[in-house]
Amino acid sequence: MSANTKAKEETYKKVKTILVSQPKPERSPYYELEKKYDLQIDWRPFIHVEPVSAKEFRKFRIRPDEYTVIIFTSKYAVDHFFRLCDEMRIKMSQETKYFCVTEAIANYLQKFIVYRKRKVFAGAKSIEDLTSALKKHRNEKFLLPCNNLGSQEVTSYLKTLGIPYQDALMYRTVSSDLSDLSDVTYDMLVFFSPQGIESLFDNFPNFKQNETRIAVFGNSTLKALEEKGLTPNIKAPTPEAPSMTMALELYLQKSNPLT
Repeated sequence: MSANTKAKEETYKKVKTILVSQPKPERSPYYELEKKYDLQIDWRPFIHVEPVSAKEFRKFRIRPDEYTVIIFTSKYAVDHFFRLCDEMRIKMSQETKYFCVTEAIANYLQKFIVYRKRKVFAGAKSIEDLTSALKKHRNEKFLLPCNNLGSQEVTSYLKTLGIPYQDALMYRTVSSDLSDLSDVTYDMLVFFSPQGIESLFDNFPNFKQNETRIAVFGNSTLKALEEKGLTPNIKAPTPEAPSMTMALELYLQKSNPLT
């Protein structure tokens, strides 16, 4: 069958092979699923990050040390911010404040600075968790390191609060070359970002879903999939399956019933 825009009744045909569009981890609950349901799970990142060079960044006429607050939305942003500072021989003031949208990013920041709570603010999972701190420091100069895709959630919220900011392109997220997979088919593909879906079509413009099952994580990934006319067979997170592996297991219980 060709890609469908309408969901059809799931037949739960047996799954033997799965391709996860991420780098292979050292430890993962996927390995337990692989063994339990007699699967072959392969790993392949569909996207990768490329740095913006110091030479290119200088053309933007942005100097990070002229800003008093830096907003970090990912570990990649942290890496490339300090990489560019090193390459441009810029030393950030010890008084610089860092706003991190998650605790994990704030912890990662300790690789680069002496961590002091009075200058590092961390949200639980989104920029909205930092509302109080943002309002308190609204008269500071805000810099938002980002990639070529931008940080729409963050920029929209800063505009809502009326906080001026400068975004700064420091790295790019681009599609990886998947041409070696052209003759390889999988029973299931697993995606975690809209960029992963975009990479699929960058590499295989004529991709047809046929009998391939597709699993997606997050609403933005689901939207990107449906905009390409493809049908999601597995969605996460849900109340029943907050993680992708839990969502996969619920499906595999029906497609690959244990005897």
